Amino acid sequence: MQLTRSTPVALGILTFAVALATTSCSTAGAPAEGGTTKGGTLNILGTADIDHLDPTSAALVSSNNLLRAVSRQLISYEASTDESTRIVARGDLATEVPEPGDGGLSYAFTIRDGANFDAPDGPRQITSQDIERGVKKMCNPALGSSSLSYFQNLVEGMADFCAGFVHVDPTAPAMKDYIEGHDITGIDTSDPKTVVFTLTEPAGDFIYMLSLTAASPAAIESLDYEPDSPEFRENYISSGPYTVSEHVPDKSMTLVRNKAWNAGSDPLRAANVDEIQLTFGLQADAVMQQLRSGDGDMTYDITIPPATLQQLTAAGDENLFTLTSGQVNPFLWINTKTSNNGGALQNLKVRQAIQYAVDKAAVVQQLGGPDIAAVQSGIFGPGVLGFHEFDPYPTPDSKGDPEKAKALLAEAGYPDGLSIKMPYRTQNAEPAIAQTIQASLEKAGFTIELVPVAPADYYSKFMTNPENTAGGLWDVAPVGWTPDWAGGSARSVFQPQFTFDGTPQTYNYVDYNNDEANALAAKAIQATDPKEVADYWSQVDELVMKDAVVVPLAAPKVVLYHSSAVKNFQPFALGVQGDWTNVSISR
Repeated sequence: MQLTRSTPVALGILTFAVALATTSCSTAGAPAEGGTTKGGTLNILGTADIDHLDPTSAALVSSNNLLRAVSRQLISYEASTDESTRIVARGDLATEVPEPGDGGLSYAFTIRDGANFDAPDGPRQITSQDIERGVKKMCNPALGSSSLSYFQNLVEGMADFCAGFVHVDPTAPAMKDYIEGHDITGIDTSDPKTVVFTLTEPAGDFIYMLSLTAASPAAIESLDYEPDSPEFRENYISSGPYTVSEHVPDKSMTLVRNKAWNAGSDPLRAANVDEIQLTFGLQADAVMQQLRSGDGDMTYDITIPPATLQQLTAAGDENLFTLTSGQVNPFLWINTKTSNNGGALQNLKVRQAIQYAVDKAAVVQQLGGPDIAAVQSGIFGPGVLGFHEFDPYPTPDSKGDPEKAKALLAEAGYPDGLSIKMPYRTQNAEPAIAQTIQASLEKAGFTIELVPVAPADYYSKFMTNPENTAGGLWDVAPVGWTPDWAGGSARSVFQPQFTFDGTPQTYNYVDYNNDEANALAAKAIQATDPKEVADYWSQVDELVMKDAVVVPLAAPKVVLYHSSAVKNFQPFALGVQGDWTNVSISR
């Protein structure tokens, strides 16, 4: 998700971008209101377990809701039903959002007194060294961060630090020694209460990067365990209002109050409920039944089934809430690294054939229809500065053009078509969407083998394993992406997915790179005129789509639902969900 701010800070791109590009928020009935109360248990229901509990490596939007409860960052956001409030950057661990200095190259943050870790030996004040330690962890060789590319070449000295980390044995003792024995020159921690970042170039979106979970502080004791290992999870050190008391993989997780948390040091989290109980392994229909009956309160990773959504909308259910997030979901990655079919997918005409073959309108119907989702043709979703209406591979009513696709396959030397593998998550509407994609591709001469993958494993173990990509375990794969911050967030779409400088990116599955697009992106990041920024990013979008390495399919709205017991339902922008740390329960 993208976020912006209205505080008087010299971030030209984003301060003005909001007025031009923020998306609208609408409600189907009013969100639950009423005075907040303390106490009770909030019951969260979902399909898949968390991807990572370690903030460094967590990447799914749903994980942001969990980590909001058990971690803090220098910068975060106020949960609100009002989008103009929800997308303003706020001081979290930092006392305020600072003005940049030295021509936009320096940012100094003062850390709040009383912001504590629940360290093994008791509450301990978070310091500037903990902030730097968290940044250092991003490039650990055991389990790095998908956000690394934002920071590595932007923070002075971080590229050198990470280059050295590559050669370290990926064991807890060796990584701890390296982290504690080497500094990032662009992070000054000489004052425990102040951390100063020095950048290699001005970046109007740096403040927003520090809201990412990967930028969370790390306690020194957490380095005694390999990142996100079972031991790390069992000994989790929280900086938020809750901490993990029990986790049964693929079944449940229980969060209880963190006794080290100081309410006076946290302006963004009220921590109204006493306990948060997560239950995994449920199907969407069962979750919705429990929410409507009051046996559950909120969803974790559930998409409301279209039939149920129609019923709730027709009834004017006041517990529905709809918002946009700039996401593109789903879109297809095309595997240009596999040697399947003699490397056929490395042929541009074959990739163009896939573009023309897919029935995007049918995918939109699977998501609930045009009121819920729109056909998508570029890498930037609605609300991202750089989104514009263009269609490089037009088909009648966006329903696909199988004859044009067949002709392109024949020109590429495959008149009899191709057999390709497509994995999909066995979650929500994704099996039906996979079958829809399969049907349209087969009309164009492709033979599609569908490969079901468990939801918890799809990204964390299947798609992000480069051996699966190079080994040809997939040829095309549906994925989704939500920007990491709002408004001027095109960098958070482009950089982690569509750039490659020799260092593999977690979610750039095929090491895609376009030097011309990179050059335009660099201009966009440093430009201050929002129209100029939008124009640069629009050109980037068109260049990436010209290479046809991905097939954008839909840009859905997010439709949320909660039980009648939930009060003060205020969405948290990074989680695209009601903020667990601010709702209250009235039963």
